Amino acid sequence: MLTKGDIAKEIAGRRGMTQAKAMDVVNDIFTTITDSLSKGDEVRLTGFGTFRIAEREARPGRNPRTGEPIQIPASRRPTFTSGSGLSEAVRSGKAPVEKPERGRQAA
Repeated sequence: MLTKGDIAKEIAGRRGMTQAKAMDVVNDIFTTITDSLSKGDEVRLTGFGTFRIAEREARPGRNPRTGEPIQIPASRRPTFTSGSGLSEAVRSGKAPVEKPERGRQAA
């Protein structure tokens, strides 16, 4: 299992920054994604995947204990669809080749 702390540690090692600074970056990314989704915006990370909000309409249901009819309220929930890069990496078991950032030379 990979945790936020593990992600921050990996980023810190790759970028030569403190783990605390890397954790700030990780938290900022998650906050930005959460804020966008809460506004109803789609978050598309090319090659990784897309986060969006699924709207479920109110619908009739039954109480499983009593069998009594109930109304299930409308709801919103986040969904994720993996991108082709992530899907291929999982399928092959190999991490994708990193592309150099703009303005940075490949090692």
